[in-house]
Amino acid sequence: MNDYDIVIAGGGMVGSSLALALAPLGLRVAIVEQVAREAAQQPSFDDRSTALSRSTQRMFEAIGIWDAVVAASTPITHVHVSDKGRFGFAHIDAAEQGVEALGYVVINRVLGGVLEDALAGVKGLDVICPARITAATPGADRVTVSIEQDAAIAGISCRLLVAADGAGSAVREMVGIGVNRVAYGQRAVIGNLLPEKPLRNRAFERFTADGPLALLPVAEGRAGFVWVVAEHDAERVLALDDATFLAELQDTFGNRLGALTRVGKRSAYPLSLSKAVRLTARRTVLVGNAAHGLHPAAAQGFNLGLRDVAALCDCIADAIDDPGDPGAVDVLARYAQWRRSDQRKLVHFTDGLVRLFGDSRPPVPALRDAGMLAFDLVPGVRKIFAKHTMGLAGRLPRLSRGVPLS
Repeated sequence: MNDYDIVIAGGGMVGSSLALALAPLGLRVAIVEQVAREAAQQPSFDDRSTALSRSTQRMFEAIGIWDAVVAASTPITHVHVSDKGRFGFAHIDAAEQGVEALGYVVINRVLGGVLEDALAGVKGLDVICPARITAATPGADRVTVSIEQDAAIAGISCRLLVAADGAGSAVREMVGIGVNRVAYGQRAVIGNLLPEKPLRNRAFERFTADGPLALLPVAEGRAGFVWVVAEHDAERVLALDDATFLAELQDTFGNRLGALTRVGKRSAYPLSLSKAVRLTARRTVLVGNAAHGLHPAAAQGFNLGLRDVAALCDCIADAIDDPGDPGAVDVLARYAQWRRSDQRKLVHFTDGLVRLFGDSRPPVPALRDAGMLAFDLVPGVRKIFAKHTMGLAGRLPRLSRGVPLS
């Protein structure tokens, strides 16, 4: 009973989504998660907001949870991007792109509840929680995994071990995959507030010298914000009283939404770019932040992780149909080859965006103005850009196209 086809390290949003996506294949799967979903210190299901792309919507439709997700989400029909102190701006509109929404915003803990409810109905799935993986030893046919739970160590095995345990992945380190990491010297301050004027399903991103400020539409007329500040200034910003905090945020954002009021609880986390040296090891594969950790400027991290999941599920489904082995060398090689381009593109895009808008040396600001105006005026540019941000560019796996695995 301790032998599995697949063990998923990490039961956050990406790991849980993978378990649901694999359900039609009839495999024996285990999720090993260190922190219970309802625990106060659970980082995956907190009050942060996540923007769901079009490809993520299609995947959730394919695995049967979209109706529950969309009922608790807020659509984005318009995106407005500006550069503080400059005249350049750009926008993308859902109607122009022929879609009902460019994406949807959901609170992480709400999405966590939907995922947990859906996991309860999956046959052949064991959720081992709270527990942590202390060792992983890949062999020719299986991976031996040691798990610590209730102060005792137990052993399980699997044909494929999936590291979905975040940017600081312990499993990635256990199997000898290195990571390149660059600290941005920034922290993202997150929370929600009430604007005087309704957002009307609009999302705003305003770039500043210290980093971007994004306001996203959430439930009850409120706006979720992600305010990137310099690392050395983060503690001061967090310690401000509500009135002073709102005044500084208002000065950064401007008056487009009128007065910003009633700010909620604030928290912050450091920002860095991380990229695994490779995506696979013997009978082990990386997905989500374990493979790539992005700056939140483009709101693409979770969506990129779900495309990892969709591609991996395609590779596994084809291997099972052969029939074959989900952890075989050729299966993992196909996954790595498939994901390389998409991951590289998003890493370069988000990193380049942060560095471009953080550069105040002449003539860079003037070139940004010209580029943003060209984005709005040159025919076809917005359509190409929107296709990429909605996750619909390139070769898409079945789930990202809304096609169930079976």
